[in-house]
Amino acid sequence: MKAIVVEQFGSTENMKYIDVEIPLIRSKQVLIRVKTTSVNFADIKARLGNKGQGKLPFIPGLEASGVIEQVGDEVTTLHVGQRVLAFPANGSYAEYIVADESLTFAIPESISFDVAGASGIVSFLSYKLLVDIARLQDGDQVLIHSASGGVGTTAIQMARVLGARTIIGTVGHEAKIPVALEAGADHVLCYTDGGFAEKVNELTNDQKVNIILDSIGGEITEQSIKCLAHYGRLVVFGNSSGKYGRLHAKDLHASCRSVLGYSLGTTRKERPKALQETASQVFRMLEDGQINIKISERFHLSEAAAAHLLLESQKSTGKVLLYAENSQHS
Repeated sequence: MKAIVVEQFGSTENMKYIDVEIPLIRSKQVLIRVKTTSVNFADIKARLGNKGQGKLPFIPGLEASGVIEQVGDEVTTLHVGQRVLAFPANGSYAEYIVADESLTFAIPESISFDVAGASGIVSFLSYKLLVDIARLQDGDQVLIHSASGGVGTTAIQMARVLGARTIIGTVGHEAKIPVALEAGADHVLCYTDGGFAEKVNELTNDQKVNIILDSIGGEITEQSIKCLAHYGRLVVFGNSSGKYGRLHAKDLHASCRSVLGYSLGTTRKERPKALQETASQVFRMLEDGQINIKISERFHLSEAAAAHLLLESQKSTGKVLLYAENSQHS
């Protein structure tokens, strides 16, 4: 099969489109012929060697949609020919992937392979963040950083579905403001202008926000506590700035505020069964049209390096999709 293989950590020049062996399945795994996969920031971190996995060469990628071609002899809930979304163990930038049964989810006929391949990380993550970690309540006011990206635009829509009263987004460039507004944010600020916390407090008439979703880290985390209401939840799920913020326990005690962490990667490894309910809820929202996964660009698998460069430029909005077959739309 064809696959993208990272031969050395570093630039996209180390991403090679080459022939490799089709992987073998174990008893509780399935072999999937890939239709689409998508590019996530974690893929870029992995390519740069920032994710801590030292083994080279490797196939990048976290999620893919496709059709089951083979099932292990202990698989009970899936069958050959089924349309699925999966989180594979050893990369998704390939024509075939192997995934555990527990991390493979049958997708309804009404959900296209394009949407499925682009929605796994962003929709599962948004749901876990808002429902399980932040425990969003009807009428909550929510602040979402990086609001124009794949997770941001999905989380905005999902927060609305779940009953958020006010949704404020932040973005790194003014050009991205319309994307977050289109996704349904009530207000969008540029965090690079400085003083976003004060602006959030103005917008909420000094009520502040009940929930903050933060994937940036550093100073953004530190400023965010200034606009978090009493009993509010600040959820840290990334550090795209390359740094983690420093917070003080005194900012939490009397105000009854919480700082929470979440990693979908850790959950996939340690508590995969926790994603079954997430999958059913997310697929229902997609089927009902309550959330729309914005796909900004499509590239053939062989053009994965160009897709990485686009994401790294921070000029993309929504999801960047790779398709493994000759048809661009599926």
